[in-house]
Amino acid sequence: MALSSMAKGVVCAVLAYILWGILPLYWKLLSFASPLHILAFRILFSLFFVGIILLLGRNSSWIRLFTDPKKRSLAILSGLVITFNWGLYIWAVNTGHTIESSLGYYINPLISILLGLIFFKEKLGRLQWVAFALACLGVLVITLLSGTFPWISLCLALSFGFYGLLKKKLASGSLESLGAETLAAAPIGIALLIFPPNNLGDLTGLSIPAWAGLVSCGIITALPLFLFGLGAKLLPLSTLGFIQFISPTFQFFLGIFVFGESFPIQNLAAFGLIWVSVILYSVSLRIKPQ
Repeated sequence: MALSSMAKGVVCAVLAYILWGILPLYWKLLSFASPLHILAFRILFSLFFVGIILLLGRNSSWIRLFTDPKKRSLAILSGLVITFNWGLYIWAVNTGHTIESSLGYYINPLISILLGLIFFKEKLGRLQWVAFALACLGVLVITLLSGTFPWISLCLALSFGFYGLLKKKLASGSLESLGAETLAAAPIGIALLIFPPNNLGDLTGLSIPAWAGLVSCGIITALPLFLFGLGAKLLPLSTLGFIQFISPTFQFFLGIFVFGESFPIQNLAAFGLIWVSVILYSVSLRIKPQ
């Protein structure tokens, strides 16, 4: 029996967010390399993998983006922002900050609400305002309880939020935009490999499986993005709103139960506020405006 479009969309979206959720396991496997080396391979082999797919499909629209001054600027900015996001995320996971990373991706949808309000004059419902206020309170509580500002969480949330904003303005397909962004970021990837303090010489002597792991960064990056693109076309925003929290939930539990990261019991208060705000936000997406 054939799956309905809705069911296909759910399967694709759930698979995408599960893959994103378990991505910290992959970065941990690559911890023999520095985060900057991993970032370089992710940029360059994402470009290689996506470029091959697009070229085989005779799709040159991603190259033509650079002939339009406005779209070229957006693609370059997107490339810079996602490079920062990727680099910080890889560094955070491989230095024992997976739980803080998960908090960032819980906050991200609420950052997107704020950006929509500022840049697209979108309207917020009462429930969304409450959700946003609770998220802000959660950040304040975790700052007061830990004595440290959660800069990793907020930098990840803000950078991915702005990345979504730039992609919305770029208005291109997911693979096409990823191809353009990684092409724009390619000089950074090359520089990370050939200039101090990192260089390719640091990677000499690696085993074939280690090299395979680094080279596979392109597939690991593009596959969930491709699945997400399919799911997003078939599902309403409200459904995606619920599914997207699979990813940070997986990251959160990986941080605690697999990587053994510290999670003081008092932080439950802050995370509780964030989780309530996430639930309210998700519920708000299902309420039709009056």
